[in-house]
Amino acid sequence: MREELAGFTIGVTADRRRDELAALLERRGARVVLAPALRIVPLSDDTELREATRACLDQPPDILMANTGIGMRGWLEAAEGWGLAEPLRSVLASSYVVARGPKARGAIRAAGLHDQWSPASESCDEVVDHLRRRGVAGQVIAMQLHGERQPECTLALEAAGATVIEVPVYRWAPPTDPAPLHRLIDLIAGRLVDAVTFTSAPAAEALLRTAGDRTDAVLSALRSDVLASCVGAVTAEPLLRRGVPVSAPGRARLGALVRTIVDELPRRTVTFKAGGHLLTLRGHAAVIDGELRPLAPAPMAVLRALAQSPGRVLSRTALLRTLPRGADEHAVEMAVARLRAGLRAPRVVQTVVKRGYRLRVD
Repeated sequence: MREELAGFTIGVTADRRRDELAALLERRGARVVLAPALRIVPLSDDTELREATRACLDQPPDILMANTGIGMRGWLEAAEGWGLAEPLRSVLASSYVVARGPKARGAIRAAGLHDQWSPASESCDEVVDHLRRRGVAGQVIAMQLHGERQPECTLALEAAGATVIEVPVYRWAPPTDPAPLHRLIDLIAGRLVDAVTFTSAPAAEALLRTAGDRTDAVLSALRSDVLASCVGAVTAEPLLRRGVPVSAPGRARLGALVRTIVDELPRRTVTFKAGGHLLTLRGHAAVIDGELRPLAPAPMAVLRALAQSPGRVLSRTALLRTLPRGADEHAVEMAVARLRAGLRAPRVVQTVVKRGYRLRVD
């Protein structure tokens, strides 16, 4: 199959650049569920940002911590509107500049500034450790925030003797329409998506927070059947803390994230022989003798249950438990009929009179 992700369903929790990520996944055959977990909102009242900028001009920072590309660009654009862009660039040009990741580094360089160091892990903890080893006592640090305060970083640097100027440029807010996120949460809990992508740690936190009483079901799915795919180590932290295994590329890039998914998801498939055919189960489809056969959730659930023990008979009652609540044994018969029709291979699923169904392995 040329489309490596054909038959898989992938949730996208990003807001900014979600269309780009979705296009990269769809180009490889995936079905994409768009469900922004958060949105970036520029500060409606720029008083705090203006005060932080003035503080940097009054006390030129010895160190600049640039955390995000969008944040640095937003700060410099706001300063431009106040007529303070050149004075701000001038004081920042004399600072020791730490760019937490490639996007922040790109924004720094686009502004004509020069970065001196970046953490391999792109984490705040590594930045703080580096600066403390370097020595910050008596120095002023301008910390560009990325959506919310980082009190643990600020307190650690202040405890080492630094004066920290926090620079708030934007904040995280819930999505304008929360319905897609709630739908994605239901899909994860029901194991009806194969992977979920995260491009920021706050988005991962927001999804779990929004899950509410479904959190345990979501975490259970992410620990087993649903791949949590994060753009980098920092993004993965909230999930790792909760015991969720994650896949992440070595470099925090969308293209690298997609390549990681392309490598990982096909390895999680189930392949078996039945009725003289070779089948591979993907998220919402079966590949039978190399041909993709999309299936609805109910027949796919029946096929997955039968595939757990090819040749073993499962009763209608047992198969009923794999279907949505409220279904009856007639729904099982309908699901089996739709499964046979969808596979276009009637010998794969065998009826065992008065007992149930099985995959034909003889």
